[in-house]
Amino acid sequence: MVSIEMVARALITVFGSGIIALLISRRYNISYIPLFIVAGILIGPITMVLPRTEARHLFNYVRVFGLVMILFTEGHNLSWKLLKRNFPTIATLDTLGLLVTALLAGWFFSVVFHAPFLIGFLYGAIISATDPATLIPLFKQYRVPQDIEITIVTESIFNDPLGIVLTDVAVAMLIVSASGGLFAAFSHHLGVYGAAVAFFLYEVIVSIILGVIVGLFGYWFIKKTRMYEFPEIEIFSLFLAFGGFLLGEKLQASGYLVATTTGIILGNSNVFAKKEDPKVLGKVIKAIEREVHFNETLADIATIFIFVLLGASLNLQPLVSNLVKGLLVAYFIMLVARPIAALPILKWWSKKEYVFISLEGPRGVVPSALAALPLTLAEKYHSAVLTTYWGEVILAVTVITVLASVLTETLWVPFLKSRLLESGEAEKTGA
Repeated sequence: MVSIEMVARALITVFGSGIIALLISRRYNISYIPLFIVAGILIGPITMVLPRTEARHLFNYVRVFGLVMILFTEGHNLSWKLLKRNFPTIATLDTLGLLVTALLAGWFFSVVFHAPFLIGFLYGAIISATDPATLIPLFKQYRVPQDIEITIVTESIFNDPLGIVLTDVAVAMLIVSASGGLFAAFSHHLGVYGAAVAFFLYEVIVSIILGVIVGLFGYWFIKKTRMYEFPEIEIFSLFLAFGGFLLGEKLQASGYLVATTTGIILGNSNVFAKKEDPKVLGKVIKAIEREVHFNETLADIATIFIFVLLGASLNLQPLVSNLVKGLLVAYFIMLVARPIAALPILKWWSKKEYVFISLEGPRGVVPSALAALPLTLAEKYHSAVLTTYWGEVILAVTVITVLASVLTETLWVPFLKSRLLESGEAEKTGA
């Protein structure tokens, strides 16, 4: 039972520790992600200002609503024109690259921890999504070429919801009853692995179709009701984001991918409504820009809550006992799995550009939001395979992977830029 006092205490402690973490991040120019998690550990398992059980309870709600806002906002910020410029690279990284990363990470996790492969695959699916948010200021500071920056950022917009879909598939393969019945129907006719492919395709295709429909409805409704003249358009955007999410979940698709696609359609209304009256289109776009600023603030708040509550809900014993093995897995993903997964992009990039892109894929908000999911499912379904032990291990190793990747891949940005990209820029200038 959640009490008002508990919610109030959580709000105060999370906002307070988040503000301090942000101040330290700005002052010393370091990533905020590790600071948020450390802040959560301080207010949670160390000082017990926010008890771990309460933090976990709140986290299970925050991760859902927070991810919807973050993904909806990311969709808004995707430029269709910039996407088309490097579409082959982004499509490859977000399909084949995502799957290969999850499979290799899952295999290595299984080897290191002597776990069943499906347990490893669940971990691999959870950490398959990248999050370059902490890299963007560094890319601008060190003048990383725009095409490379756009590719890495846009890759994340798509692999965030697709990583969630892949996690849904991994969960369904481990606990059939958690998939809502659709996976069981597929597996009856296609077998477990055939059902996994069919379930993945169903979630992706249906979610994208729903997202397009909701996004187009949103544009039509704003135009038809002249809502672009109302200051309350932000409320309507929240209705679309969460309405699309709920619709997707009800149809056993991915509500997160529906929210992302809805955001993409709304954010690119100028592309999808070319035949519209320019004056009306301009007013709608300005209204959408207003609600984007509002949503970005909500997404920032959600990011703070996800990372701080993740830290507050941690059991430190599994984190410490799995530290060495967790770091081994984390660096395997950074130095082996992602570079292998990114190999096909050599078709469009030079070898040095490929190396830079493959070494800049830190894990962030989506893996963090999904980190405690296996433990929650283990406690709910009492699975013979996905036990609470493996839930704790996956949670610990995911946190270690996020921290290691963010710290490492932000620190080596200037080194990689000088070694891999400056010579290419000099050649282009000379030419």
